[in-house]
Amino acid sequence: MEEDDSSINIPRGAMLNAWSENDWENGVQIDKIEDLKTLAVRTHNSLYEVTIISGHSGEVLVRGGKFFAEFTPACLVGSTLGGSIMKMRGIYVGMQMEIHANGKRYVTSPVESIGMVV
Repeated sequence: MEEDDSSINIPRGAMLNAWSENDWENGVQIDKIEDLKTLAVRTHNSLYEVTIISGHSGEVLVRGGKFFAEFTPACLVGSTLGGSIMKMRGIYVGMQMEIHANGKRYVTSPVESIGMVV
């Protein structure tokens, strides 16, 4: 009997209905956080400090990783699983942050934890 090569395995997170039905409890929306609050975001490779200037527009100051040695004005676009679907203005465990700064696009390694700096 021949094997059926017509089926494709797709990760559940990549399915649109799984994405839209997710409870989104494993992260934060910066547009729901008070401006001037700072988050500590640990990714697989780095630690970032993200100070929210305007959560509504995504305007932040970011420091950390190999690209942001000092606080740098940036736009936190959101988080992605590496595909074309973006959770706008969100930072979520297991996803990669997309940050635009200095005319460039930066994508972090997957987020492992998020905390509020006090």
